[in-house]
Amino acid sequence: MTSPADVLLRVTDLRTHFHLGGEVARAVDGVSFDIHAGETVGMVGESGCGKSVTALSLLRLVDPPGRIEPGSRIEFEGRDLLALDNEGIRRIRGNRIAMVFQEPMTALNPVFSIGDQVAEVARVHAGASRKAAWERAVEMLNLVGIPDPRERAKAYPHQLSGGMRQRVLIAMALVMNPSLLIADEPTTALDVTIQAQILELLASLQQKLGLAVLLITHDLGVVAEVTSRVLVMYGGQVVERAPVRELFANPRHPYTRGLLQAMPRLGDHRDRLAVIPGTVPPPTRWPSGCRFRDRCPYAWERCATEAPPEYPAGNGHGARCHLVDEPARDVALAAPVA
Repeated sequence: MTSPADVLLRVTDLRTHFHLGGEVARAVDGVSFDIHAGETVGMVGESGCGKSVTALSLLRLVDPPGRIEPGSRIEFEGRDLLALDNEGIRRIRGNRIAMVFQEPMTALNPVFSIGDQVAEVARVHAGASRKAAWERAVEMLNLVGIPDPRERAKAYPHQLSGGMRQRVLIAMALVMNPSLLIADEPTTALDVTIQAQILELLASLQQKLGLAVLLITHDLGVVAEVTSRVLVMYGGQVVERAPVRELFANPRHPYTRGLLQAMPRLGDHRDRLAVIPGTVPPPTRWPSGCRFRDRCPYAWERCATEAPPEYPAGNGHGARCHLVDEPARDVALAAPVA
């Protein structure tokens, strides 16, 4: 069991809004969660739910017209990251918190060798000599499973496969032995076989190095493979949180149920996969009450007028849905139609 002393990252009422002329896009709107040392937490949801903006906010990488609103709090290793000056947050980025982005071809510079790019992290953050930084780069490429790392370090990004490029990004992120790795959709652009290899690599590194990992994805199948807890995001909010097995066994929010029903399964004989009707509304126009109500098959009058709090659902489980507060209605609505 973890204790409060194990909390590595604590996010409280994070609100990141984009001020666009006369409108405000509330991309992240009251998000709170903890990550404990050495654990892997999944953050899942459709595009437009606020996952990536949450990740960028943790490192204060949101540029105008976006801003983290007053009252938000991000504590990492006991420090308030929002109170640090620019130099202070730069010492955190890449050193204590590192991030892996989803598209390696845009994250890597095409005109420098991969060894130079990995070595640059050691030179900038640790003041390593050119020779020491190069040796560190070779060491990291070997750690992430790139074969013949000393020779491959001389290659350029276009000479590597997508899976190898993603391994390079992970190597760069781990150069300074961070305590938290944020992986934003690290397998999205890869085929299924390579996805599995990258997930296996992340799990192996997490165990070997004692990292905490925040894995951001739209794919619940990915979450099931490597995480211990899951945060489900919708409408700029965390709408459900639970240990991963509990979430799959007993989803309490209709949005989570929809995501699970849309997952393909081995031996699935359905003609078509289930879909969640509609789309995520724009963050300038979240619906009143429950933000999922326009797409929810269970919605009733209360959902339109009363924004649901996060109700405790037992077993470390919570859901931002009035059905948790009115379980008899949930049973009635979920019953098969005669």
